[in-house]
Amino acid sequence: MTARSPLDTFATALATLGPVGHFPKAPGTWGSLAAVVAAPWLFLPFSLPVRALILAAVFAAGTWACCRAEAVLGQKDPGCVIVDELFGQWLTLFLFASMPLWYLALGFILFRLFDILKPWPVKWAETAFPDGLGVMADDGVAGLYALGVLHLVHYLVGLLQ
Repeated sequence: MTARSPLDTFATALATLGPVGHFPKAPGTWGSLAAVVAAPWLFLPFSLPVRALILAAVFAAGTWACCRAEAVLGQKDPGCVIVDELFGQWLTLFLFASMPLWYLALGFILFRLFDILKPWPVKWAETAFPDGLGVMADDGVAGLYALGVLHLVHYLVGLLQ
């Protein structure tokens, strides 16, 4: 089904991160990669409070866009909807304004791992909340898991130095 109004078109474009969600293979992985590539310019340069506001805005706008895109596309959590990957990936990197490239790579891998495996309560968050809220919430929980592990790695690396 195609978008029915300009607002539907906008919501679908936001939910799919433009063309990225329409890549033929592994759109979630591509969305996470796009988030990691964009983070050093659009997320990480800002102070912690500003990054928190950015995350809140992405969560709110993403929830709205996911709800609308699900209605437009006629299915629950379609694979092309990947704004949730942006939210989860940026949440993973939230505490790390300045980091070596390998931290970005590890954050990407950890987030994808938790998002794909969906350990409790990631899977629970996906089903416990309706519509776009569930789509965004499970990636938020996966992002928190990945953030915790990345923070632990950061701490352990600090002990070795």
